[in-house]
Amino acid sequence: MKEYTYITLRQAPEWKEAAAAWFHDKWQVPQEAYLACMDAYLRKETEYGWYLCLDGGRIVGGLGVIDNDFHNRKDLAPNVCAVYTEEEYRCRGIAGRLLDIVVKDMKSKGISPLYLITDHTGFYERYGWEFLCMVQGDGEPAMARMYLHK
Repeated sequence: MKEYTYITLRQAPEWKEAAAAWFHDKWQVPQEAYLACMDAYLRKETEYGWYLCLDGGRIVGGLGVIDNDFHNRKDLAPNVCAVYTEEEYRCRGIAGRLLDIVVKDMKSKGISPLYLITDHTGFYERYGWEFLCMVQGDGEPAMARMYLHK
C-alpha cells in the first residue's frame, strides 16, 4: 500500500501558497480568504490549522479548521472545512486519516467538539462524527447537514 505524507501547514509553511491555490481550485472560495486564515495559523494567532496529504510534491488531500463554514449557526464552532481528496486518490483512506489527525490535534490543544457541514450521509459517521442538526448555508436555498465530533 502506498505511503503518503501528512503534514500541518506549521510543519511545512512553504506549502502555504500552493495549498491556498489548491483549496481555491476545489471550493471557489477566494484564495485571499485561505491565505488570511493560513497566515493567522502560521503566526499562532489561532490554533485552527490546515492539514495536507502529499503524494511526493503534489497535494492530494486536505482540510482546514475555521470559526464558521458559511452557515447560520455561529454558535457551533470551530468547523472543519474544505475537506477534499483528489478524485483519483479517493477510497484510499486519505480523508479518514486527515479527519483523525485534525480531531487528535485539536483535542491536544483543548479544542473540542468540532463541527462540519456536508451533503454526504454515511461517510463521516465511519470516523466518529455524529449527525447533529440541519443548518442554513449562507446564500444556500437548501439546508445542509451539521455533524459533531466530541
